[in-house]
This record gives sequence, C-alpha cells and structure tokens, in this order.
Amino acid sequence: MENRFNINNELSGKIALVTGGTKGAGKAIAERLSSAGATVIITARNAPEEQNEKLYFISADLSKPEGTRAVAKKILSKFGRLDILVNNLGSSETQAGGFAVLSDEDWEQTIRTNLLAPVRLDRELLPQMLAQESGVIIHIASIQGRLPLHDSTLPYAAAKAGLINYSKGLSKEVSPKGIRVLTVSPGWIKTESATRMMERISNSANIPIAQAIQSVMDALGGIPIGRPAQPEEIAEFIGFLVSPRANYLTGTEYIIDGGTIPTI
Repeated sequence: MENRFNINNELSGKIALVTGGTKGAGKAIAERLSSAGATVIITARNAPEEQNEKLYFISADLSKPEGTRAVAKKILSKFGRLDILVNNLGSSETQAGGFAVLSDEDWEQTIRTNLLAPVRLDRELLPQMLAQESGVIIHIASIQGRLPLHDSTLPYAAAKAGLINYSKGLSKEVSPKGIRVLTVSPGWIKTESATRMMERISNSANIPIAQAIQSVMDALGGIPIGRPAQPEEIAEFIGFLVSPRANYLTGTEYIIDGGTIPTI
C-alpha cells in the first residue's frame, strides 16, 4: 500500500510547544518536531546554551501560575493557535533519606513542577484547541509513577503517578472533541545531567564510569536492554505520536524503559 504520509515534512504548518525544551529529552523532542516541518516553541527558566534559530524560546517558570499564563498569552498572540503541546517539563530536587527528610516545601514544589504545571498549561491552551477541533497533547511522565524510588524521589514518583491518571481522565473528556491526549513514561534517559551524575558517582566511589552506570541500573532493578535510553529515541517516538500516522491513538500510556518495569 502506498505511504500516504511524507514523514520528512509531515508536521508542516503545525505550531508546537515543548516545555523544558532547552536540554535533554526536551531538546531532542523539539529538534525532532522541527525537522518534521513544525514551528516549534520551547520554554525553560533559562535560555539554551546553544542557540537554535529554528526554535522560538520563551523564558518562563512554569511551576508558577503566572508563568503558564504568560507562555499561553505569548503563543496565542504571536502564532494565533497551538496544534501540539508536549508537556515535557519535569524535575526532582529532593534529598535522599526517605519520607522523614521530606518537608512540605519538597512535596509542594515537586507537585507544582511535575503535575500542576502541565495541568495549568493544558487549561490555558485547550480552549483554543477545542475551538479548532484538533490538537495533540503529550504528557511526559515517568516509570517512577509505577516504580517509585522511595529513598530520594518519592514526591516526584507521586506527582508523575498523578499526571498519568490526570492524562487518562482528560483524554476521555476531550478526545470526542478532536483532541488526542497521550502519556509517555520513559525510564532512565542518558541526558547531560545523567552523565554528570555518573561522573560524580564515579569520582566519589572511585569506580569506573561503566560501573557507576551499572550501579544505577541495579538500583532500578536492572534494564534488560542493558543501557539507558538516548534522548533521540524518546524524541523519535514522540514524533510519531504527534504525527498524522498516529491519528487513532489517544488515552494511552506508552512506557519506554528498555524493559525496566518487570511486571505487566
């Protein structure tokens, strides 16, 4: 059967927003959507270290309500609409030590960044998508929503579990109105920050980098494929999900973890 889609230009004319799009998986996703012809907007608190003229940058702190409102206002005033929203922003800065060392601020800041930021951004931008009766929203969660690491990232895991639940509920409401909503839950991704973390573990424990990587994989219970994901591998899948080739997909969570989660 003849391929009806031009993959190299399949997002031509689309306006896309990738939050946390200046580095790591977010950067890879933004570049992947741009290469498919989309006009891509990226947000982060700080400007990217390497400028890309094809990406339109908006500085914003999306953990605050005024940040999400400002981003939505700028996008709609400059571009008039949004077709693709990739809620990629996410972080965990809580210390190790389990539940007893976690303060209210640890919990609240983590939930604001990982759950409330996408909820608020959806709320700001969904009305315009509903008016045009088309759009795709991707929520980047984490396998920690199903496989929490209690020692250091419990608030992050709880927030991502909430995001998975919220995403499913939202899809039931807006899919009949033309908006596809999907969740992607990656496992460990080999980002620049992950590489720096491996270097710190290597130096502090006086072990080779390869052994530091293995220690993290062991902490996750093992990664059957034997390595973390590359950001481009996550981005390639996102590129498919937001494309016309995935028009029948909505309401689903996709796990990209190299087989880390051991259960069905």
